[in-house]
Amino acid sequence: MDTKINRNKELSIGEALIPVAALITMLGFNVYVFGDEALSGSNQFVLLLGAAVAAIVGFFNKVTFIKMMEEVAENIKATVGAILILLMVGALAGTWLISGIIPSMIYYGLQILSPAIFLPATLIICSIISIATGSSWTTSATVGIALIGVGGALGFDLGMVAGAVISGAYFGDKLSPMSDTTNLAPAMAGTDLFTHIRYMALTTIPTYILTLILFIILGLSVDIKGDVDIAKLLTDIQTSFTISPWLFAVPVIVIGLIVRKTEPLIALLIGTLLAGFFALFFQPQIINQIAGVEQMTFQSAYKGIMNAITAEVIVPTENKTLETLFTSGGMQKMLGTIWLILCAMVFGGVMDAIGALSRISQSLLKLAHTTFGLFAATVGSCLALNITASDQYLAIVVPGKMFAKAYKNKGLAPENLSRTLEDAGTVSSVLIPWNTCGAYHAGTLGVSTIDYLPYAFFNIISPFMTLIFAAFNIKIRQLVSEVKI
Repeated sequence: MDTKINRNKELSIGEALIPVAALITMLGFNVYVFGDEALSGSNQFVLLLGAAVAAIVGFFNKVTFIKMMEEVAENIKATVGAILILLMVGALAGTWLISGIIPSMIYYGLQILSPAIFLPATLIICSIISIATGSSWTTSATVGIALIGVGGALGFDLGMVAGAVISGAYFGDKLSPMSDTTNLAPAMAGTDLFTHIRYMALTTIPTYILTLILFIILGLSVDIKGDVDIAKLLTDIQTSFTISPWLFAVPVIVIGLIVRKTEPLIALLIGTLLAGFFALFFQPQIINQIAGVEQMTFQSAYKGIMNAITAEVIVPTENKTLETLFTSGGMQKMLGTIWLILCAMVFGGVMDAIGALSRISQSLLKLAHTTFGLFAATVGSCLALNITASDQYLAIVVPGKMFAKAYKNKGLAPENLSRTLEDAGTVSSVLIPWNTCGAYHAGTLGVSTIDYLPYAFFNIISPFMTLIFAAFNIKIRQLVSEVKI
């Protein structure tokens, strides 16, 4: 809420869009050349080139290099929490693999979830967890990883599974009173939390129902890759791991801590350490394999667990389907995602410093001559900020500050603005590969943004639903004038 908006009267809208056009052009060509390998490093450098273009525009508009670096520093500083969470998610994934937690989730999931109901069930499970925790990030890092494993074992396209995970995760992220964005949006618009949630449910529930229907249809019609021998998969999992329902105690504790408003970083750390402790008792043979010893000692146990936390570990299996599921990259796997976030923050910081972010929002606001135009300008501004600033919080804060007066002038209640900020700003962030949310979920689930984007139905439909409500004047609340007696 304390985020300042840099304005530059000398910067024209054409100049503000030059870095955006350059970035999109360069990223498009880069993805064309490198394909799925673009996220391995070349996209990161393209973001720095985009920042360089923005800096040149800034120099021509009397913005100093020092000011640009100050904004970049502020942007990077704001991502410290996200970076630490990413590292801890990598550590969590490593210990949850070697302890047998993820294999146990896959084992029981294969017995319960048939292919026909898997996709809608994934959506519902993730919705429940995200409502309880208020965090799409925690949902992906816990049940999301396990459901990706189950979907892969069943032969589903992982993009579909990730789309269902993300759709459910962001449903809760929007509606849970414990979500940071759900608290931020009404604060920016000038309404209270529960008025915002009740009003936002009007567009969110229809979007969710439509999403559920689409996943039901997809689940019934999709032709999964080949015939999956479930019985053999279950046997091979049991051959590699000791499977036990007691292992579910760790994820239950982690989710319970989040529900009780424990800081996510602390909850994930506790989950990592507990899983390492459980591994000593349930999977000693795996720790010995990782440490390269036959007899466990304190030193070899320490080495095995630390390797799982920090580096890539592979649990041997003869089943080709399970090979990728029994591999974890630890904290090391998250370094590419962190690299992407840092480079995106450089681009966003320079864009903010030269006044491009505010200029783009102001130009969109000038197009808002009607009520529908105002809603459309808000949605466009949120999308533009998610692309240029690479951060969902800025995509809520900047339009929230810019548009609050315009909504009041048109006689619209502030919950109209807060709802639109969430319908467009919160959910679209995960659809941008270089946005902190897009980078996080892609890195955590191991599925590229481009692969899951077509199936993130909830996130795609939400901005359109809010525009449909505005276009047909459905539940558009007006300001109530005080009547003097």
